[in-house]
Amino acid sequence: MDVEYDMIVLGTGLKECILSGLLSVDRLKVLHMDRNDYYGGDSTSLNLNQLWKRFKGDATPPANIGASRDYNVDMVPKFMMANGALVRVLIHTGVTKYLSFKAVDGSYVFNKGKIHKVPSTDMEALKSPLMGLFEKRRAGKFFLYVQDYKENDPSTHKGLDLNKMTSKELISKYGLDDNTIDFIGHAVALYKEDSYLSEPAIETVKRMKLYAESVARFQGSSPYIYPLYGLGELPQGFARLSAVYGGTYMLNKPDCKVEFDGEGKVCGVTSEGETAKCKKVVCDPSYLPGKVKKVGKVFRAIAIMSHPIPNTAESHSVQIIIPQKQLGRKSDMQVFHKLLLISFIFNRYVFCCSYSHNVASKGKFIAFVSAQAESENPEAELKPGIDLLGPVDELFIDIYDRYEPANDPSSDNCFISTSYDATTHFESTVMDVLSLYTKITGKTIDLSVDLSAASAAEDDF
Repeated sequence: MDVEYDMIVLGTGLKECILSGLLSVDRLKVLHMDRNDYYGGDSTSLNLNQLWKRFKGDATPPANIGASRDYNVDMVPKFMMANGALVRVLIHTGVTKYLSFKAVDGSYVFNKGKIHKVPSTDMEALKSPLMGLFEKRRAGKFFLYVQDYKENDPSTHKGLDLNKMTSKELISKYGLDDNTIDFIGHAVALYKEDSYLSEPAIETVKRMKLYAESVARFQGSSPYIYPLYGLGELPQGFARLSAVYGGTYMLNKPDCKVEFDGEGKVCGVTSEGETAKCKKVVCDPSYLPGKVKKVGKVFRAIAIMSHPIPNTAESHSVQIIIPQKQLGRKSDMQVFHKLLLISFIFNRYVFCCSYSHNVASKGKFIAFVSAQAESENPEAELKPGIDLLGPVDELFIDIYDRYEPANDPSSDNCFISTSYDATTHFESTVMDVLSLYTKITGKTIDLSVDLSAASAAEDDF
């Protein structure tokens, strides 16, 4: 490898592939390498044989759950906010032309032992048992304030400085009860923990506006969309973008060793006895374990089922939010279901989708229950979410550590991404990418794109 590259990217996870695409568009000379023989890294989607090999070794999947090729099982299950940052990056880069999406059927919340739909229309709000009549009136006034609020228009602020006022102080002005605050914070603003209540209210208002704008984006029953054939299509789409602009890809490259010069700055990457020279390296935490620190752990259950999640109106794609107080946890649990897509956000979350998103055999659903670990007992922590699923055909438990960079990239020219968190969407993922891009190039990306560019045929959404 006699060529010197501006940038070598290690790992083909979504973050690394987005950066590879953006840097290639900037006409930097990019080499992208991965130790695996497939795209996606930690954010890949596995077929049935790959799933079994990962969790059950040499065992063979039972024939009654369908063909291996029918499955695309996400290892980092998340939804995309229809008006969110990832959609804007897809439009900004033109990667939308490589992908097709479907809207998620609904978002639900777990409250007082029952699953309730998060209202997406005025009529659903009126009928919802989540609040009493008078509480709905108070909440309606608060939602109207949020809807009308424009950060650059003081006339919409009603004399309130949301950069100084906490979320708790703002909400208290409307006299909302604890259950409503739980609903707003976890089912609408999508916070994992209650610490947001003591932080500036501006972020909560922005999150609520993003949720409402995403629901309105395709006039659906939830704020989410999801790609056909699973989330593994996303890194591949950005890899194609990089290749179009001259990026070079090398998969199945074992033992990628980052080389440093006498001043401690990166100077290349060695694999299979050959060294490619470079000025900078981008990678996920696994490629530079000595330059990262552990910040947590995620527990995840993956279930293959023959039915949608009970009590979700037979929805094929939903999210269920279980606020932390409902479970006595420090953070929410999330559950995702996939026959189409079913997801629950608790201080664990459930995500579910199905064959209509081309991620499972016909009649099969894939459900995920995820939680930010608070103990060393994944089965016990995931049980509240698993109990919502009903009978399961197969169940797998996944555990992975989360890391964040501990180095100074200005000293060593190593730009390391943060491990994927336990949120149900990609907003924090994209914020990490944009931060790294600015550190690498000194530039910022304008994401004020024309969202109508993502409009597609009805069948695609």
